[in-house]
Amino acid sequence: MRIVGVVDLLAGRAVHARAGTRELYAPVRAVAGSPFEYMGPTGPGNAVALARAYTDRLGIKELYVADLDAIQGRAPQDTAVAAVAALGAPLWLDAGVSSIDRARHALDLGATRVIVGLETLSSYDALGEICHAVGGERVAFSLDLRDGEPVVGSAHIPSGEPAHVVAARAASAGAGALIVIDLARVGMGAGIDLELIARVREAAPDVTLLAGGGVRGPDDLARLSESGCDGALVATALQDGRLRAADVAAAERRDRHGSPTR
Repeated sequence: MRIVGVVDLLAGRAVHARAGTRELYAPVRAVAGSPFEYMGPTGPGNAVALARAYTDRLGIKELYVADLDAIQGRAPQDTAVAAVAALGAPLWLDAGVSSIDRARHALDLGATRVIVGLETLSSYDALGEICHAVGGERVAFSLDLRDGEPVVGSAHIPSGEPAHVVAARAASAGAGALIVIDLARVGMGAGIDLELIARVREAAPDVTLLAGGGVRGPDDLARLSESGCDGALVATALQDGRLRAADVAAAERRDRHGSPTR
């Protein structure tokens, strides 16, 4: 099971996301439950330092950057994104991508996977066009939820459809990976809706499936694996010490059925 360390960027700082209330996000000050001694003269919220703490101290092998400025239609944080990508860990980048040009730009910044989020997607046709242009294996669809309900930002996308139907549509459009993330659960320690994850897995059995928003510790990772997840996005539990390097290593030895791999 892949454990992906999350770096949420806002105004050039790595911030601690909580319940999707972006105006209240504050710079990250600790990793693994101890003060973040690697911040240097720039103070708390250094994105590169946070990414290095994930990889060097906790054994995280992949990173996820959410450029919250770009997602909200403001100037993107390209310099910070490129600096994190330069560390060399495979990078999943969510930067409000909704067109082929922006997808290519994300890849040019160093992303391994470009994320197309439901929150900013204009249509499923646009998702299909992006997948065709850059390769579906390089595209992850973010199934953005709030309290279990899909967050639809375009009139060209049907509203009111359940999450597993949206997931099936994204898989049919060519996305090679799905990320299920409930914004209301982010940073709140509320756990993940495992029944919803199981429905999404059944609706899209052949894609890489990750979940985020609410991971509390090792037990949640084990349950996600048993529910069919291939990986999890994690931020708060890594930062406050509920997940340690040994927990990350143990989780990565599990397959999507919860069984240890050799």
